[in-house]
Amino acid sequence: MNRRKFLASSAASLALLQMSTHAAFGQAVAGKAGRLRQSVARWCFANVPIDSFCEQLQDMGVTGMDLVGPEEWDICKRYGITPCMVMGAGSFLEPADGSGRRFGRAFGWNKLENHAELLATARTNIGLAAAAGLPAIIGLFGDREGMSDEQGIENCVTGLREIVPLLEQKNVTLAIELLNSKVDHPDYQGDNTAFGVAVCQRVGSKHIKLVYDAYHMQVMEGNLISTIRQNIDYIFHIHIAGVPGRHEIDATQEVNWHAVAMAIADLGFQGYVAHEWIPTGADPMAELRKAVGILIV
Repeated sequence: MNRRKFLASSAASLALLQMSTHAAFGQAVAGKAGRLRQSVARWCFANVPIDSFCEQLQDMGVTGMDLVGPEEWDICKRYGITPCMVMGAGSFLEPADGSGRRFGRAFGWNKLENHAELLATARTNIGLAAAAGLPAIIGLFGDREGMSDEQGIENCVTGLREIVPLLEQKNVTLAIELLNSKVDHPDYQGDNTAFGVAVCQRVGSKHIKLVYDAYHMQVMEGNLISTIRQNIDYIFHIHIAGVPGRHEIDATQEVNWHAVAMAIADLGFQGYVAHEWIPTGADPMAELRKAVGILIV
């Protein structure tokens, strides 16, 4: 399952899954993964059978999994892997025929007309996450379509404030993702850190935060370490991938991820740093093992 289909999946069908109401997921293997908690996006390694995937992640000291469907949560649990960022409220629509786009437009919180559907989906997925003992669901800001940033911020705040009481009651965080509008998501409004931080500040709840996607923000802004340091209070979760290309975080691309990892760890960051890159090598899990090693600080 690719990421677009995952985020657009029906919340109603997920409600049929039987999960323990007090499921407890594992913590980091002491001393194995350094000071950062690492996670991996399931969709990037969808061809690896889930039991084998979890077993290998466990051996690497990885203790989180992003964007994994509820049908695999129980398997993750057996291996001490936390589904740490799961489906929430927002999706990528189907791209128009012939557009050449990998993703269609983003259906998100910056449009008032989207709020009824987003709130209903959020309530369902907050309930599922809370019942399984999971920390967070993901959201999207949405495409601009001619809207000013000030109006987009105001609209996001209006909708998000409605879901805050349930997030606080269930102790679940809604983390909204920053994406680039230059390469992968043309017209996406939350394409800069300042936009996302402004939304979080105005909502004023510790349960509305950001997925700081460092791949996307390197494309848009660069200056990763300084930006993370300045805005760490609004960052719940971090995604990484090689730039350019969104592939392995190796010497072929422009970011020194070990230095970024060191800076994040030095801040005492308690969230997850997640690998969300598309493997190109003949042995994807061997490449992942190398990448995990780069982030051990």
